[in-house]
Amino acid sequence: MQSYPIEEKHAYQAWREEKLNRYPLSVNELIIELNNPIKLMDKEIRALQSSCVKTNIVFYRLPANTQIDKQIVLSIADQLGLKQLDANLCADEDKISVIQNANNSSSHYIPYTNKALNWHTDGYYNPSSQRIHAFLMHCIHAAKNGGENNYLDPEIAYIFLRDENPEYITALMDENVMTIPANEIDKNNIRTAQTGPVFYFENGVDLCMRYTSRKHNIEWKKDKTVQSALSCLQEILTDNAYIFTYRLRPGEGVICNNALHNRTAFEDGDEKYTKRMLYRGRFYNRITNSLTSAELETNNAMVK
Repeated sequence: MQSYPIEEKHAYQAWREEKLNRYPLSVNELIIELNNPIKLMDKEIRALQSSCVKTNIVFYRLPANTQIDKQIVLSIADQLGLKQLDANLCADEDKISVIQNANNSSSHYIPYTNKALNWHTDGYYNPSSQRIHAFLMHCIHAAKNGGENNYLDPEIAYIFLRDENPEYITALMDENVMTIPANEIDKNNIRTAQTGPVFYFENGVDLCMRYTSRKHNIEWKKDKTVQSALSCLQEILTDNAYIFTYRLRPGEGVICNNALHNRTAFEDGDEKYTKRMLYRGRFYNRITNSLTSAELETNNAMVK
């Protein structure tokens, strides 16, 4: 998406129409079957890229009994151009995080518990030089119950907000609109406070989003338009036909350009294979798009 000023209505409307034209409304349209994750076929790469160009989200499914380790997950990411891994606080030395209900230092953070996660984008608390623009999550084990995710393309959120009131976009692109306070654990300063916009354009082309619907420890700019915009966004995230809902099964994964997402609470079972566990990689760059316009048209039909 190009950066269209609010006063530029014609070009924006043309982009909006193209974006919503034949937009998938079933999560099944976003699932790509992969044969060999170490060496993806050209048509698989094109299908993955095509979905991400259209919706910023894609799911993949590996053959049954595929032996998975972190290097295979990294290989899938690498073949899509995702190379700039974020070494976040809870990641392992290889920069991959193991997402599970943990009883260790990671359990300070809700993603590493079995509690529900509110709507957010990943790394919204990162400094501007380390903003997260894509992530991959691969399911090793699913929980006994729960652990379902909802996803929403940030460009769809942008469209709905701009349709409601263009001033909402202006307000949420303010460089001082959202501040994440410093992170302190046991009086140790883990991270300084981070202030920045909700919507911004990377390189003037790619629309990106940093957002959390957390109610506490978030400082929003004291402005009536900002508050109205946030209320409107909450409505968009509450009831929207463009939200994709999916519970990852073992051998499946999701790759996206840091889409909005949440997670329901979950309950692990007693057996290892019923204890929810995922590998997650976060990236500073976005999924590579090497498709021509003609290829985008022909690859809107996903690989089956």
